[in-house]
Amino acid sequence: MATLKAVRGTRDLLPPETELWNRVEATARAVFARYGFGEIRTPEFEATELFARGVGEETDIVSKEMYTWDDRGRADGSGSDKGKGQSLTLRPENTAGVVRAYIEHKLGDTGMLQKLFYIGPQFRRRSGDGTGSSGRSARRCWGLRGQARIAHCAMPRCWRCSPRF
Repeated sequence: MATLKAVRGTRDLLPPETELWNRVEATARAVFARYGFGEIRTPEFEATELFARGVGEETDIVSKEMYTWDDRGRADGSGSDKGKGQSLTLRPENTAGVVRAYIEHKLGDTGMLQKLFYIGPQFRRRSGDGTGSSGRSARRCWGLRGQARIAHCAMPRCWRCSPRF
């Protein structure tokens, strides 16, 4: 029988490392709250066309790095399957999903500036030539070097949580 292991490019977060992550995320949430930001959580997968439209169909992200599949059970949203599947993708980035949610829920109609932040996994396939993304979900990437650049000015205390940051 084959040994079960985490999929290549992923890893388990175990105690005490999860405690560190909880502190980092709690600190981020506290800082964002202090500056009036609200947390938004979008689905971990979306319709593929959202990302193809958002980042461009000819980019490496869309053509090589996304995890995409056809979901026959979600063909038209009505619950009936007419033989065509909807193409779904694990989110390679979160901006497109946030914009979709902003439009879908008419957040712009409030007349108020929407200050949003997100924490969550993002998925990209590692390219074989070493030029692509890390292949890890952004749960690891977010607080370390990936999306943290977006929030860098709001999270200076987080950088002291671990020497690996």
